Amino acid sequence: MVIALIEEAKVSYIFLEWTEFLVRWLHVIAGIAWIGSSFYFIALDLSLLKRKDIPKEAHGEAWQVHGGGFYQIVKYLVAPDKLPSQLTWFKWEAYATWISGFLLLILIYYISADLYMIEIEKFDLSNLEAISLSLIGIILGWVLYNYICKKTVKKNNIMLSIFILLVFTFFSWLYFQVFSHRGAYMQIGSMLGTIMVANVLMIIIPGQKKVVQSLLENKKPDSIHGITAKQRSLHNNYLTLPVIFIMISNHYPTIYATDYSWIIISLIIITGALIRQFFNIKHSGKKPPYLLWVPVLMIILFSVYLSEKGKPNLANNDERANAIIEQIPKDLKLASEEIIISKCSMCHAQEPLWENMTHAPKKIHLENVNDIIKHIDNIYSQAIVSYAMPPGNITGLENSERKILSKLHRFVKNL
Repeated sequence: MVIALIEEAKVSYIFLEWTEFLVRWLHVIAGIAWIGSSFYFIALDLSLLKRKDIPKEAHGEAWQVHGGGFYQIVKYLVAPDKLPSQLTWFKWEAYATWISGFLLLILIYYISADLYMIEIEKFDLSNLEAISLSLIGIILGWVLYNYICKKTVKKNNIMLSIFILLVFTFFSWLYFQVFSHRGAYMQIGSMLGTIMVANVLMIIIPGQKKVVQSLLENKKPDSIHGITAKQRSLHNNYLTLPVIFIMISNHYPTIYATDYSWIIISLIIITGALIRQFFNIKHSGKKPPYLLWVPVLMIILFSVYLSEKGKPNLANNDERANAIIEQIPKDLKLASEEIIISKCSMCHAQEPLWENMTHAPKKIHLENVNDIIKHIDNIYSQAIVSYAMPPGNITGLENSERKILSKLHRFVKNL
């Protein structure tokens, strides 16, 4: 009976791992296709030249060479007089990216909301409450953004971008007050990614379809569709790099698991926009503004500083911590083992005690001193220099205990 249960758990683990991996694989493939086509068309649009020998309705022309052949590309702001029989629509790359990303959000964060989203020291939420707050934010983020854009579609884009940045800085701060560091980071990434896909689904593609329909009916298309699509496409272009940064940041807890993570997100949005601005100007044929890399470097260095400044404060020399630290190195291993077993081993064990958990996360076991020494670098990065572990500090790992683990790390590294 026991052997059968163990074998069933193994099958379940393999199935879940493969499911998550395949969905993540699809997410990466779709993301590459979407981002690649987006970057290509932005660069293409900026490189177009107005030539005398192109049709009078055309906006510009570009010649390109690739794969042993030459390509002549002509752009029409609305459409040519005669609609071609074959028209390629670029939309499924965006849709597949969002669908696979939302599935990952469910598989990783919603199913294990108590581990990855909830931090009981902030708010003791139920899983359903945390998921509901996440979904509300994703929907509300799009509604607010869309409303702001529609009201300012023909106005100053720079002022619009600054206002949207301030709105999402507020959202970042708000979710960092409610969710765990990791959960809040991924929430903002999901909100921004949803806005990008919704721009394609709700604005760009419907507008293009209306233009096509007008041409089929021999009517003059409304130019507002092109203006709106251009605005949203530009926003997607500048949001791409920040969203990628947020999505891969969950592998680096020292970036997201600090007290100033919500500020870092806004700084990265600015950094990504500056980088895209550099390449947009470069692709337009103008002299590249190399000085833009100065503020980019300064903002990144400031983000690193904030990450260091916001890490867990281990300077709280309470009496309990001092009493234990004074016995170092004699009792250091025993003290560290006690902390790890009481605060980490309920998940990181051969047989985890956490409900519905059949295997230790990442198959890392922390059940004795040898295990601790073996994974001391992981413990250092996950629990000492960041708040990443325990998830949402669900087991109440105190700063004094983190300090003891820091002493152990230093001792081991000096051997």
